[in-house]
Amino acid sequence: MTRAPARTKTLRPKNDPSRPYNALPHLPPPADLETREILKRCVAAHRELAELRLAGHLLPDETVLITAIPTLEARASSEIENIVTTNDSLFREASLGGGDRGTIDPAAKEALRYRSALHNGFETLAQRPITTRLATDICRMVTGTDLDVRSTPGTALKNVLTGQIIYTPPEGANVIRDLLADWERYINDESDIDPLIRMAVQHYQFEAIHPFGDGNGRTGRILNLLFLVQSGLLERPTLYLSRYILRTRTEYYAHLAEVTRNATWQGWVLYLLTGVEETARWTNKKVRAVRALMEDTARHIRETKPRLYTRELVELIFSQPYCRIENAIQAGLGNRVTVAGYFKQLVELGVLVEERAWRDKVFINRKYLDLLSSDTHDFAPYGQPKTAAKAAAKPERKNDGWR
Repeated sequence: MTRAPARTKTLRPKNDPSRPYNALPHLPPPADLETREILKRCVAAHRELAELRLAGHLLPDETVLITAIPTLEARASSEIENIVTTNDSLFREASLGGGDRGTIDPAAKEALRYRSALHNGFETLAQRPITTRLATDICRMVTGTDLDVRSTPGTALKNVLTGQIIYTPPEGANVIRDLLADWERYINDESDIDPLIRMAVQHYQFEAIHPFGDGNGRTGRILNLLFLVQSGLLERPTLYLSRYILRTRTEYYAHLAEVTRNATWQGWVLYLLTGVEETARWTNKKVRAVRALMEDTARHIRETKPRLYTRELVELIFSQPYCRIENAIQAGLGNRVTVAGYFKQLVELGVLVEERAWRDKVFINRKYLDLLSSDTHDFAPYGQPKTAAKAAAKPERKNDGWR
């Protein structure tokens, strides 16, 4: 399609962040978004995303990948908003939360809403593209409230330490809906601008509109992943991008503010492209390490208790690292007595750890959870010293009997 003509550069008044930014410019920005530096970074980010897509095919069961990485993403994205929990708590809550067991960790429960919203958004893309309606549905799931686009004044973002207002988003339901309609058009427009650049632009615009009373940051970060899926750069929302944002949170907010104050688009776009590149590389290594650990676990079971081994059993304890007997029964692995025997043997082998959780027994794949939580991608293979860990995390694609 023909590009929209460049608009006259409009800057927000620098000296009054307390005024609603109703003059937020429509998209596309008037800035040059295809500088040499930006295009070079795009090439690098695309290369790492392609490697990540290939890595996803290494896992024999995609459930493992779409459970693990979005859970990590949910924890980190929630922590950006000071909702702090752990990977252990998230997997534990996913397995045991609700019913008469009660909530183990309220923060984990809130973070799991993020994971559910990400999953539902991904499923929705099969029927319709990213829209304001989808963004609203995601925000409702993330916050657990029946909210809608803001219609009352008084929203302002403040410095948590000083209480000083640092930004006041647009006010008025009509103004906000008009800006969202323009944002929606930009996302779904057939443009020759690289989709990674467009992702950075739409993310700024969504955060600047700040359309909801709560949950804007988490919703915006989910929309980033969904945009990459919609653009064909990811098959599933398995990029752990919030890890990068969490580790560079000060830079993240500083770059957003620079676009608002001075229309400094290049710094913002380069920041997010670097995040995509580094995160895709890190996630790729993590996925390959998970594959290696699954292979090592299967080898350990086959060599020590060959009659116990089945591919389905190994996949279950990786797709549900906090596993109950009921999970295995539902997966068709046998009746209660048979499954209990399986888990007892896996505990004896050191593959699982048994704990009591309320009225249930829960069986934990501790080695896997430790690998997910680690910034590195190493693990100690079963029956081998820790010095062999790095070699184990480099699986070869071969016919090893896994499939």
